[in-house]
Amino acid sequence: MDILADIARTPAAGGLRASLEAGGPLALPATAEGAWSLVAALVHRLLPGRPVVVVTDSPKTQESVQSDLVTWLALGGGDPGRAPLYFPAWDTLPHENRLPHADVVSERLETLVRLRAAGDSAPAPVVTCVAALLQRTFPSDELAGRTRRLARGDTMNPLDLIEWLEEQGYEPEAQVTHKGELAWRGGIVDVWPLSSPWPVRLEFFGDELESLREFDPQAQVSREAVERVVIPPAGELGLLRPREGAPPPVLESLLDHLPGRPVFLVLEPASVDEHASQLAAQVPEGDRFFEAWPAFRDAALARGASWVSVSTLSTGPDPDRADLPAFESLEPFRPLGSTLPAPAVADARRREFFEQLHRWLRQGERIDVVCTNAGEVQRFGELWAEFGLGADPTQAEGKVPGLTVHTGVLGRGFRMPSTGWVVVTDAEIYGRYRVQRARRLKSAHARAVRSVFEIDFTEFEEGDFVVHLQHGIARYRGLQVLAARGRTGIAAGEGQECLVLEFATPQDGSAAPRVYVPVSEAHLVSKYVGAGKARPQLSVLGGTRWTRAKEQARLAVRDLAAELLSVQAARTTHPGHPFAPDTSWQREFEASFEFEETPDQVRAIAAAKQDMESPRPMDRLLC
Repeated sequence: MDILADIARTPAAGGLRASLEAGGPLALPATAEGAWSLVAALVHRLLPGRPVVVVTDSPKTQESVQSDLVTWLALGGGDPGRAPLYFPAWDTLPHENRLPHADVVSERLETLVRLRAAGDSAPAPVVTCVAALLQRTFPSDELAGRTRRLARGDTMNPLDLIEWLEEQGYEPEAQVTHKGELAWRGGIVDVWPLSSPWPVRLEFFGDELESLREFDPQAQVSREAVERVVIPPAGELGLLRPREGAPPPVLESLLDHLPGRPVFLVLEPASVDEHASQLAAQVPEGDRFFEAWPAFRDAALARGASWVSVSTLSTGPDPDRADLPAFESLEPFRPLGSTLPAPAVADARRREFFEQLHRWLRQGERIDVVCTNAGEVQRFGELWAEFGLGADPTQAEGKVPGLTVHTGVLGRGFRMPSTGWVVVTDAEIYGRYRVQRARRLKSAHARAVRSVFEIDFTEFEEGDFVVHLQHGIARYRGLQVLAARGRTGIAAGEGQECLVLEFATPQDGSAAPRVYVPVSEAHLVSKYVGAGKARPQLSVLGGTRWTRAKEQARLAVRDLAAELLSVQAARTTHPGHPFAPDTSWQREFEASFEFEETPDQVRAIAAAKQDMESPRPMDRLLC
């Protein structure tokens, strides 16, 4: 079912299309927060030849809108390849002596490359925040020259390719383990493009690119073959900063990368203006990477763009705007607040909400229910039947005219009175709002860089005891940037960030030696955890004590493994207690959690339940 097509045929949608085609500023007041992403998807459907840019005040709102927009485009019968583009802001300021996170630059470059590939046709909607919109980047033509598309069967000299990659900021390494690195061994070139979730191995037969395969950066083994790969620059700020003796490069904003007459949907314009002012106060005057918010707006309107201010605040009835769609919040009908009441009270309030849904259906309104997963869909049908409103509407024999249940992720519901349409989500059914997990943890890039050796520098304080895998126990003395020599793509004054480890003072009384561990090798360092002595003895560089300690630990691990095998053998000879499958109450209880599980957590929960329902003792530790 194409929901967007039905809405696009309403008179309110027709009035919105006419106002947008005229260009200039436009206001959509009293628009419920849950409808923001729908407005973006609807504008994208009404004006298929114009790019749509959604502007939020902060990255948190940007992630929430992006998540909802993915669902609306899917419910509108969208092409999976036309998923909305995500254009984040740098997590550093341009004048700071550090570079943005690789995932941030990756998503920015991926958006710009896809905008370039779209040409004059309208690309997928772009979701951004005001800070990202005001940060200048590569000009469109320069970015095209710094981007290459490689496909199996292409002909090129591997040495020329390596030289070009180094010019784009890719760092030669013995082994590719991080984004922006390359390695070369005979006819094999490994490279990790910033826009790719996995590094790619290019195999040449002479000058012919014979094979392209993704590989695991930890195990260095191939995963699966790919037909083509897009290689953008290996950075943004590092390549755009002026070089000594060279003229400063020309910079452009996201507006210059958009074709035609774009449509800007500014969500909560008062908050967006405030965040733009805060950003302007943080950057130096005349910063080349920053564009003032009023100047950006004027430039967009000069190009014939439509500037739509979408706000939850009501400005009162406007007879001249009666032809525009209005979206009301379902907050007055929400059965439960942020604090769950007693079970009996919660059940009574939920019953009232379901009776309200039934009342809307009798009045001829259309209701679309959006649940996160199949379990919530099933529980909605069970609740509908339990409250005596009819048979389970999620089953073929219980279909209710006007009521449709979908699977997707939406933050909040809303009501469109002019069309008699209501959208209901988990927030209204189960009385909670979903906690949005950080986008970086959900991205396809997260799995490739996840490692058991990951280190959290926030756990380290200067003076803490740490353990280096090869050298032993040391004292952490903070981070220090060492001057880099002979590295390409590094601006003047930059270097390599290292962990400073101080070891035991030699017997001759000289200064305690220090070891500088690059951040790229931080997995070799862990925080010291020990029982007994609060102040362990520091290791001597080059001594044998640490070697003997590692050997003793190896023997202890072997003995522990033998003991675990013995325990496991005993467990397999005794039957366990199988638990019953989940009941409807269990599913409702789980649906009330204000937390969004990651795909790994969903799989772990399902596997744990399967083990609990088995008569065999479970080999899992749940905490």
